[in-house]
Amino acid sequence: MEKEMVNHPDHYKTGKFECIDVMLEIFGPQATMDFCLLNSFKYLYRCNAKGKKDEDIAKAMWYIDKYLEISKDTNTKSPATKDPLRIWG
Repeated sequence: MEKEMVNHPDHYKTGKFECIDVMLEIFGPQATMDFCLLNSFKYLYRCNAKGKKDEDIAKAMWYIDKYLEISKDTNTKSPATKDPLRIWG
C-alpha cells in the first residue's frame, strides 16, 4: 500500500493536529492563506525537477483548495486575492 503524499500525509501531523491547522490557529487566516498561495507556487515551480510531476501538481492544487476554503470560511481578502498573480510578478 502506497503512503498518502498529497492529502494529509503523516509527516504533516503531530498527534491529532495537522500543521496547517496549527498554522491557522497561531498565525491566523491571512498569513495561512498567503502561505497556501506561496506553497502552491513552490510545488508548481519545481514540478519538472523532482520526477513526481503529477504528485507535485496535486499538492499545489491541495494548497489552492485550502486557500479557497479558508477564504470562504473567513471572508478574508488579502492583497493577493485582488490579483492572485501579484505575488509572482
